[in-house]
Amino acid sequence: MLHLIKLSVGPKDVAALAAIQSERLRTDPPLRAWTRMFPKRIDEIADGGSIYWVVAGFVRVRQRVLGLREEAWDDGTPCAALLLDPTLVPVEARPMKAFQGWRYLKPEEAPADVAQGRPAARGLDCLPPGLRRDLAELCLI
Repeated sequence: MLHLIKLSVGPKDVAALAAIQSERLRTDPPLRAWTRMFPKRIDEIADGGSIYWVVAGFVRVRQRVLGLREEAWDDGTPCAALLLDPTLVPVEARPMKAFQGWRYLKPEEAPADVAQGRPAARGLDCLPPGLRRDLAELCLI
């Protein structure tokens, strides 16, 4: 099993990401995330792997990757469409600097899921997003 990690460009919080994905699922199923580069290790990813989303500078949630298919952007350029389970699973927040595209993420390096019934906001998660981002940029967290 192998995971991916990718920046969620646009949404400022997990609720915004969920709203965007919900609308995409409603208007153009199945739920997909598009990327220019095709993961060569898709068999490992589709075997129980997830995509971990970086939202506002922190890894916050993950989604199971169900498969991959080739699609095309509006201009006809080929792209990869990651087929996603619609369920967003909260994970222990972890600061992450910006990067382009996606990266492979080994299971032992992935943040743990937040336990069911336990609130996600505790410790650093209780800080406002702007303050967390500023502290991360200063390498204080």
